[in-house]
Amino acid sequence: MNNPSVRVARWSARRPWLAIAGWFLFVVVCLGAGIAVGGHAATSEDYRVGEAGRAEAMAASGGLQQRPLERVLISTKDGRGLGAAADAAVRDVRERMTRLAEVESVAAPVRSADGRSVRIDVTMKGPELDGRKHIDPLLAQTAAVQRAHPDLRVEESGSPSISKDVQGQRGEDLSRTELFALPVTLIVLLLVFRSVVMALVPLLLAVSSIMAGVGLSMLASHAFPDAGVGTNVILLIGMAVGVDYTLFYLKRHREERARSGGRLTPAAAVEIAAATSGRAVLVSGLAVAASSATLYLAGDVIFGSLATGAIVVTIAAVVSSVTVLPALLALLGGRASRRAARRTRQTQNSAGGGGLTSAALRPVARRPVLMLGVAVAAMLTMAAPLTYMKLTDVGRETYSRELPAMRSFDRVNAAFPELKSVNQVVVQAASDRQPQVAAALDALAAKVKNDPLFDGRTRTRVSADRRISVLEVPVPAYPSEVRAQKSLKHLRADLVPATVGRLAGAETAVTGDVARYADYPEHQKQRLPLILGALLLVTFVITAFAFRSVVLGLVGVVLNLLSAAASLGVLTAVFQHTWAEGLLDFTSMGSIGSRVPLFLFVILFGLSMDYQVFTLSRVQEAVRSGVPARTAVLRGIGGSAGVVTSAAVVMVTVFASFVPLHLIEMKQIGFSLAVAVLLDAFVIRLVILPAVMLLLGDAAWWPSRRRTLRSGDGGRGEVADPRGQVVGNVG
Repeated sequence: MNNPSVRVARWSARRPWLAIAGWFLFVVVCLGAGIAVGGHAATSEDYRVGEAGRAEAMAASGGLQQRPLERVLISTKDGRGLGAAADAAVRDVRERMTRLAEVESVAAPVRSADGRSVRIDVTMKGPELDGRKHIDPLLAQTAAVQRAHPDLRVEESGSPSISKDVQGQRGEDLSRTELFALPVTLIVLLLVFRSVVMALVPLLLAVSSIMAGVGLSMLASHAFPDAGVGTNVILLIGMAVGVDYTLFYLKRHREERARSGGRLTPAAAVEIAAATSGRAVLVSGLAVAASSATLYLAGDVIFGSLATGAIVVTIAAVVSSVTVLPALLALLGGRASRRAARRTRQTQNSAGGGGLTSAALRPVARRPVLMLGVAVAAMLTMAAPLTYMKLTDVGRETYSRELPAMRSFDRVNAAFPELKSVNQVVVQAASDRQPQVAAALDALAAKVKNDPLFDGRTRTRVSADRRISVLEVPVPAYPSEVRAQKSLKHLRADLVPATVGRLAGAETAVTGDVARYADYPEHQKQRLPLILGALLLVTFVITAFAFRSVVLGLVGVVLNLLSAAASLGVLTAVFQHTWAEGLLDFTSMGSIGSRVPLFLFVILFGLSMDYQVFTLSRVQEAVRSGVPARTAVLRGIGGSAGVVTSAAVVMVTVFASFVPLHLIEMKQIGFSLAVAVLLDAFVIRLVILPAVMLLLGDAAWWPSRRRTLRSGDGGRGEVADPRGQVVGNVG
């Protein structure tokens, strides 16, 4: 018992108040330092990927980068044509906006083709992503114009106002998620422990770990910029692993006290829990952090932000579990712990480890080949829809129409369909080549004008140093629509090579709304083999090292792949079609968000290690104590099944609380993770894993040498209940 987790636990148990004070000081310091230093938000440069990103970098080098742009739309409420009142409103808007310090320029008014609407484009100062921070004065002036002209509809939309509304909605959604997840988690823990005090401990440590994680993520954002999704993943992962790790530790502590009949001192029980579950927590935390780190290989700021959030909150959860938790158990080692131990002992004596566990393991023990075949066939059936999964970026058109800016966005695009998306052809050449570049762009504009894929109107901008030229080609279709995608392919494959692509010494690339939408998923597809390979390697190495078994390392990889594939298949069947829209309150994109599968793979591989390490650790303990391999499997898996099931219920509760969110990508992530955890806990851990290990027998531990292992049951074998007691023979 001289491993690190035991030494830390022993120190904490002997100095409980000092350990508790140290933990909460750590949380306060992390959060305070994060707030004091502040986070570093990702900039436009951080989001650039593929050809679109290369084109944006070229445009930015000439000062032609995207600016924060708002559009004020003036229309009549009854749908009639505009009159003198609209002209007065236009003047009012332009005068008010021009006076604002946040505004760089106000364009001339543009009337719609039907004459029922007019828009004024307002360009803000500063970088594109900073617009939402300074949008309030513009919205206030638009509201003032609306009050001054009540017979008209005066509204505003644009990237800054939409971002502000989406961010506000996300904050409200997360608040509702907390209000749902926390009480449900507490109820589950009350059912597990039947003690208010013991149930509050995991929740308290999870919440404090999340607070520490938020502070640490703000500090880490100066190295890995925050894309605005860090808090989401910290809450998502923090509640899951924070409760899980504490639950593993607490349950083992209770079991040891129950096994000793209450004679074991709290400090001794803490040390045993630290040597067993404490070690499992350390290995699991390492697995989650290492798996999450593979997301950095995506070369994408959003995945980098997700990785950072997952890593820091997992580390915080591990630290809380191996330091402050032993101290709390030492303090609670009196009445609350004794009551919990008595309930554990009564449950073990009366139920034999749980009816569900026994019901699942008995047929597996009797017919492992049959049960393995049925379970694997079911998982593969669920994975089948994965073969037609379609990945796309999540466009602005998927945002909730409850947002005022999105309702205005729809009316702007209805009145001016050419604004739905735009292709931008960027050309970089020496300044003395600008006349040739201009001629080539004119030729391209002429081709576009007569092409039905495009709107026909174009606009050319040239940098002050004449090195960079940008031709804007509007498309009256959203980036996700077929027409827009065809326009991009036509430009890149045919029109650009036939015109500006022929200029010697000039560099050309296409960006814009459609290109970003297309290039982002493609970039991820290119990185997927690298990330998946690293993920499989990490999973294999950690499992093989933890259990000194190459076989178990391979088994862990295969089972994780099976679980991830099945959950992605279910996700595809639900969200890529329309049949579940009413049930889950979403509008199908006809595709899956391009970030979801990769995020699911990485996080699921890490979280699955929680169950795998905890379950196999119990099996390994039995094997090392001299129990036959078959009985060790049934005893270890049966004895850990209750904890795994309880932990899975908590995880599913947290993940499912993200399904009601408005953002479709967060819905998909929450749903897929909830499905994955259910399958992992109830199919993988209760059926497939025990069946595989029963069939492998002693070979599961190859090439380790186990001095105390006793071989076989003479080929016949007993059927054991979850405590390893013989309940029947198979012959």
